[in-house]
Amino acid sequence: MIEILILYYSRSGHTKELAREIQKGALSVKNCETKLRTVPPIHANDENNRNPDTSTPFVTKTELKNCDGLALGSPTRFGTIAAPMKVFFEQTSDIWLSGNLIDKPAVVFTSTSSLHGGQEATLLSMTVPLLHHGMIILGIPYSHNALMDTKTGGTPYGASHQAGSDNANSLSIEEKITANALGRRLANAALRLKGPKL
Repeated sequence: MIEILILYYSRSGHTKELAREIQKGALSVKNCETKLRTVPPIHANDENNRNPDTSTPFVTKTELKNCDGLALGSPTRFGTIAAPMKVFFEQTSDIWLSGNLIDKPAVVFTSTSSLHGGQEATLLSMTVPLLHHGMIILGIPYSHNALMDTKTGGTPYGASHQAGSDNANSLSIEEKITANALGRRLANAALRLKGPKL
């Protein structure tokens, strides 16, 4: 069995929707289990910054260290990873020193209000700490037709969603397809990489 950790931060719920679609894709792979986790907001005691996502537990560093594959999600914040997720990764130096994440596969996903709100920049920014941890970064190949057909989110760098300026847009069919495909690709890669070493 392999365990995929799907770790995200979400304020309006759209990044969490993508996380659930990635989870569905991963769970469609035989011998795969998943954990859905989030990170705490930075200002947990501030009434205006309380975490609206009370249904998902906060991640532990042990869960990150022990996962066989990682899906990392964050809404875009001026074209980069949200601060709560960055703060969490800044506390993982002990995992980096141990090398526990080396050669494990990882994927990234994001959501934005506008179509050109920095999705690809955010996805690329999320790969930086993962590369420092020695992880193997996977994207979505163009063999998935949804990448060519999408009028909303979905990139070769990772799954994405355009929520709209009022955050009212649900995931499009193409966004769901690419998120599912990303979850399957991650789980299959984790199974292969966890196999016997030559």
